[in-house]
Amino acid sequence: MRKRPPLMIFLPSCLLLVFQTLNVANAVTCVGSFFNGSSYGENRHNLFSTLSHKVITNGGFYNASLGESPNRVYALVLCTRGYEREACIRCVEKVTKEIETGCPDRMDSFKWDSDDEDKVSCLVSSTNHSTFGNLVLGPAVIYPSPLSIEPTKDMNLFSQQWEATVNRTREAAADAKTSSVLKYYSAVEAEFTEFPNVYMLMQCTPDITSRDCKRCLGNCVTYFKKQFWGRQGGEVSRPSCVFRWDLYSFHGAFVNITRVPAPPRPHAQAQAPTNESNSRDKKGRSIRYSGNIAIIAVPTFINLLVFIYLIKFYARKSKSNRTNVGTAEYSDSDGQFMLRFDLGMIIIATDGFSSENKLGQGGFGTVYKGTLLNGKEVAVKRLTRGSGQGDMEFKNEVSLLTRLQHRNLVKLLGFCNEGDEEVLVYEFVPNSSLDHFIFDEDKRSLLTWEVRFKIIEGIARGLLYLHEDSQLKIIHRDLKASNILLDAEMIPKVADFGTARLFNTDETRAETRRIAGTRGYMAPEYLNHGQMSVKSDVYSFGVMLLEIISGERNNSFEGEGIAPFTWKRWLEGKPEIIIDHFLIECPRNEITKLIQIGLLCVQENAAKRPTMSSVTVWLGSDTITVPLPKAPAFARHQSQSENGTTSSVSEVFTELSSR
Repeated sequence: MRKRPPLMIFLPSCLLLVFQTLNVANAVTCVGSFFNGSSYGENRHNLFSTLSHKVITNGGFYNASLGESPNRVYALVLCTRGYEREACIRCVEKVTKEIETGCPDRMDSFKWDSDDEDKVSCLVSSTNHSTFGNLVLGPAVIYPSPLSIEPTKDMNLFSQQWEATVNRTREAAADAKTSSVLKYYSAVEAEFTEFPNVYMLMQCTPDITSRDCKRCLGNCVTYFKKQFWGRQGGEVSRPSCVFRWDLYSFHGAFVNITRVPAPPRPHAQAQAPTNESNSRDKKGRSIRYSGNIAIIAVPTFINLLVFIYLIKFYARKSKSNRTNVGTAEYSDSDGQFMLRFDLGMIIIATDGFSSENKLGQGGFGTVYKGTLLNGKEVAVKRLTRGSGQGDMEFKNEVSLLTRLQHRNLVKLLGFCNEGDEEVLVYEFVPNSSLDHFIFDEDKRSLLTWEVRFKIIEGIARGLLYLHEDSQLKIIHRDLKASNILLDAEMIPKVADFGTARLFNTDETRAETRRIAGTRGYMAPEYLNHGQMSVKSDVYSFGVMLLEIISGERNNSFEGEGIAPFTWKRWLEGKPEIIIDHFLIECPRNEITKLIQIGLLCVQENAAKRPTMSSVTVWLGSDTITVPLPKAPAFARHQSQSENGTTSSVSEVFTELSSR
């Protein structure tokens, strides 16, 4: 009889399975909510009732929508290639029922069902916006096998052959050389030296591109390797793709598959194929991973107590070894705190800061799109290594955004500072920044007057919160179109607080030796003399307002900026000259009023500029009389020779470009 292993040897496996249970317990993934009484739930139910038969008549893939916005429901359904008609119908009906039961009031949901007893795998997803043709990576769901590969096996050899099988399967799945509707699909049975045969399946939804399919599957493979390498199989699914491998055949997907022979052992003769897979207990075919995990329920309580003790012990031990930027340093007096992310988690989320995930480049770092392990999409700003200025921006942004909460400010979710890496993690906004819309001829046509007004009003409210309504008084100092992010509903969010300045509540102005910002958006008194106040931000807001109305960059006017050009047209009684041609049919009086507000904001005399409180009142009222503006600063830049008399000023600004 085998000797029972000691508790501490058994403990890590138990704990791993406990946390695995937490990861896979909810097979149906739900996001967002809709209000009771809305027609969204009824629309979803009616749409779901048609999917199981529609997917059959459309070759295994079907997408449709039902209802009117904002209660319109979009659904996408897919069965694996080679499906049996009745099996596909049963699978889809089962999943739609699970979604309605498990997500009764949730707006977005998805599930890849892969029950071996159904002999088919199917996907059902529902959203309140169309995802057709778009790569959707999050959320991700993983089903790892509860069994581990025997430690006596040659894992280097296994890893080499497993990677080769992964690459072969992924290339075949993304190749799409078939006329089938289910074009992105591959199932491979591969012989392994000293191991049972490996069965691997990959599939993507056919609405995405081949490149996106390959990327999606690559993310699934990376996710599995990072989290559960060493297990005897597993499945990772995302809304756009699924990856599964095991040591036994599943779904009936490998009946007519030609077995791939094992490659020769490095520096040795090829070994004869093993027949171990044929002697594998057939009962394994009915394994459902989440069910087996329940076996460890009895020792869970004891194991967790020991695990909590170990966490506390190592947390205390590692605290002294961290870099000098600690969580407590960024906690405010009210006890608020910011989540510290593990660098390994950030690397997984961004695929190693992959260039494919790059969203943009800033003055102090690069921004990437990332997907956390729970499927949440985030924006990750990786600050330039070894940059003292970047380090200052990092500390400043974390300390300020910890204490700011407003719908028109970007939300900082957390940070990471390990070694020489400094990373900021923000909420992800899908529509990028304002400059991508107003300075692009095609995208600008999408900005109706109503949308532009909503953007202007939202920016004004965000600034009012910074200047007057928050518990702090903050001057942003670098307001420009590229620092205004737009969410899915085109709601603006002020971003990039790295150069922001905190004022005392009774402080109205200050002088600085560090000029930070972007030429063209900086107020003249700030650019030339380092004098800053809330009126500095008001000036930048005025420039942006005129850019939004005109669709032109501040530096697009030869020899002068947008403010003096608009002022001259105002004096001539022709302010409509600057109006974007896409707005010609829009209410002229409303647009002229906003031009007037913009000119008030860019007046050369800072004392004459309005506060953001006045601006928001004017924007929200049709009856209040708006004052007449005075002249703005006429020189595009104040005397450049002044740089010689202010040599002690540390300039940190960027030039406008015509990207």
